[in-house]
Amino acid sequence: MNAFELLRLALSRLRTSRLRAALTMLGVVIGVASVVALVGVGQGTTANITTRLASLGTNLLTISPTGRSTSGQTLTLEDAAAVAKVDGVAAVAPELQTSTSIVVGTKSTTTSVIGTSAEYAQVRAYDVWQGSFLTDAAVQRGLRVAVLGATTASDLGLDATSIGSSISIGGLPFEVIGILQPKGGSGFQNPDDQVLIPLASVSKYFVAGDTVRTIGVSVASNDEMTSVTNAITALLRDRHQLAATDTADFSIFNQTQLLDAASSISGTLTLLLGGIAGISLVVGGIGIMNIMLVSVRERTREIGIRKAVGARGRDILAQFLIEALTLSLLGGLIGIAVGLGVSALIGQLAGWGFQFSPSTVAAAVVFSLLVGVVFGVWPARQAARLDPINALRYE
Repeated sequence: MNAFELLRLALSRLRTSRLRAALTMLGVVIGVASVVALVGVGQGTTANITTRLASLGTNLLTISPTGRSTSGQTLTLEDAAAVAKVDGVAAVAPELQTSTSIVVGTKSTTTSVIGTSAEYAQVRAYDVWQGSFLTDAAVQRGLRVAVLGATTASDLGLDATSIGSSISIGGLPFEVIGILQPKGGSGFQNPDDQVLIPLASVSKYFVAGDTVRTIGVSVASNDEMTSVTNAITALLRDRHQLAATDTADFSIFNQTQLLDAASSISGTLTLLLGGIAGISLVVGGIGIMNIMLVSVRERTREIGIRKAVGARGRDILAQFLIEALTLSLLGGLIGIAVGLGVSALIGQLAGWGFQFSPSTVAAAVVFSLLVGVVFGVWPARQAARLDPINALRYE
C-alpha cells in the first residue's frame, strides 16, 4: 500500500471521529502556537533592543567621569580636544546636561537641555527633520540657538513652520533652528525628548565650570574600537596624571560590547522561552500516544481481519504511524497560524511590529512531525505485533 493510500485512509479515519481528532490535535496546536509565539516575542525583543542601541550612535564610545583624580580633575573640554586628535577617532562631542523648563506661548514642558558641539549629530546618529543642526560658528560664539528633539517639539506644539521662532529655556529666549528626526523611545532618557544648545551657552547660563558630563566619541571603523579605546585610556590617564596603580577617574563605555551582550542575553531568553513552550508540545504528543493506543484497542478486530487477508505487520505499522503523523502535522499547521497571529498582535501592542522568521516556522513543522513519529511509533508497533487469531477473537 503506497503512502498516498495510507494518507487517504488516515484522513478518512479522522473524519469519522472529528471531535476526538480535534481534541487530540488541541494539545499539539497549543504547544506549537506557544513555541512560535514566544520565540517570535523573543526575536521581536532582540530586534527592538538592537535597533534602540544602534540608534544611539555609530561605533560609539562614551567617556564618563567616575570620580576625581588625585589632581582634582574631571573630564574637561581640553580632554575632549585631545581625544579628537587620537588616530581612528571620526568625531567627538562633549556634553554638559541640565534639566529646566521650556516654554512656548501657553505650552511648557520640563526636559533635558544638553550643551554640545556641532559633531553631536554625527556621534549620536541624529538626522535633522526640519531646519539645521548646530554649527561650529554657533558653538564657538555660544549663540542662543536650539535644536529640539521630536518629542519635545511635539509637546510644545512646534512643527516645520516653527523654525526661526523663539522659545524660553530657563527663562532665557533661544531661537529654534532645527527639529530632529524621531528615533523612537519613551520613558527615562528618551532620545527624542531633549533640547540641544551650544555647550558654551549651558556653561554661561545654567551650569558653571569647564567640566563636561560625558564625551561621546565616534570611531571611524568598528575594527578600531579596541585600539581606539586603549589609546584614549592611555591619553586620559596621562592627562589626569594617574600612576599605573591609580584607579582611573573615568570609564569608557563601548556601545558595540553592549550591543553584543544584549543580543546574547536576548538570544538566550528566546531559547529559554521556546524550551518552556516546548513542554506543552510534549504534553500534546503524549495525548496523541494515548489516543492512538485507545484506537489500537478499539480496532483490534479490524487489524485481525486485515492481517487475515494478507496485510503485513509493516503495513499495519505504517497505517497507524501515518495517522499519528497526520494528527500532529495538522495540529502543527494550525498552531503555526495561531502562533504567528499571537506574535503579530503582541508585536503591534509592544511597538516593534511583526517579526516573521521562516526558520521558526520550519522548526515548528519539523517538531510537529517528530512528535507524531516519537509518540506514534509505540502504538503503531503494538498494532503491528497483534496476533491475527487473537485479534479476530477480540470482543
